[in-house]
Amino acid sequence: MARIRIPSTIIILFVTVQTGFLLFMYARYSSFMPQSEQKPSQVHILILSSWRSGSSFVGQLFSQHPSVFYLMEPAWHVWVTMYQNSAKVLHMAVRDLVRSVFLCDMSVFDAYMPWKRNLSDLFQWAVSRALCSAPACDSFQRTDITSEMACKTLCGRYPFSKVEEACKTYRHVVIKEVRFFDLKVLYPLLTDPSLNLKIIHLVRDPRAVVKSREQSVKALARDNGIVLSTNGTKVEDSKYKVMQEICRSHVQIYETATLKPPNFLKDRYLMVRFEDLVRDPLSEISEMYKFADLSLTPTLKSWIYNITHGQGPGKKKEAFKITSRDAVSVSQAWRNVLSFQKIKKIQEVCKGAINMLGYQLVDSEKEQRDLSLDLVLPRRQNQFSWSSFNPKH
Repeated sequence: MARIRIPSTIIILFVTVQTGFLLFMYARYSSFMPQSEQKPSQVHILILSSWRSGSSFVGQLFSQHPSVFYLMEPAWHVWVTMYQNSAKVLHMAVRDLVRSVFLCDMSVFDAYMPWKRNLSDLFQWAVSRALCSAPACDSFQRTDITSEMACKTLCGRYPFSKVEEACKTYRHVVIKEVRFFDLKVLYPLLTDPSLNLKIIHLVRDPRAVVKSREQSVKALARDNGIVLSTNGTKVEDSKYKVMQEICRSHVQIYETATLKPPNFLKDRYLMVRFEDLVRDPLSEISEMYKFADLSLTPTLKSWIYNITHGQGPGKKKEAFKITSRDAVSVSQAWRNVLSFQKIKKIQEVCKGAINMLGYQLVDSEKEQRDLSLDLVLPRRQNQFSWSSFNPKH
């Protein structure tokens, strides 16, 4: 029986053509796949803010939601370990850690924490409802509103491996961070196909921020040094140099997101003012949840009302705790506490941010003390990029 010899060049050519055809068909099929099928299964939310801006409160609004895995400032571990560097130098390490946490890869903490560790070794772990309920801890249900104190008492000895185990069971992963000063640093995360990242940019009147920072001078001293690049020296911000950097960063983030932003930022950036939030909590929170693809539950509605309608402004020892307070009173406390001389200095170093974010400057102590004078200007459609939906006001 005669055998037909086919030259090797023809075989190679045939295989090449066949491979090319298969690649073409795959590319064509991929281009017609619905966008939703190409997105990661989880939604990733970064609450981007600065110290003493109400970000712990906003973090809790997400943490207590039964569909959310939340961590508060995991990049604290980077700054504590590498405190002799500047914030700018640490941006990349912070970004890499945040990305890993979003992907529920907690091995990233190996470089910053002891080898054998428990839940309690993670910074501010007990404010995460997800780490106080199953599968991280058996003491609470996912639908429970958890308290930091109760969680510390009952859940601290669970192994650190529970962090990753729990993270993988949630539809939303939310991180609150105060250690990013440039939105462009986050571009690699926003374009990363393994992430479905949205950013909530929380701001607060710089004068109110200063008043709150004065309650926490020692606690912020090391972070101040990193912001000002002092090679590890702690700093008290008596001349408002740190505030100047914070205000500059808010302007940079806002301008980058709203003035000719890249296409990948469309519908993925939301500006929130703390003052608007405390004046109309349920409406503003509903808006944030809509942006994050979450729904407001009856349990959360009740908890939010109670926590924003307490008595008084809160005590100094509660500066880093979420307790029931008169939230509107808290947002205006700076007007009675700070001297007008301080206000003038803060307005000098943060004038651009105050104007851009929609706050009214005061020209006298009389204006400062007159609480009938509203210093929070109405939101304007051309002033803020609230998200894909239009602002209410």
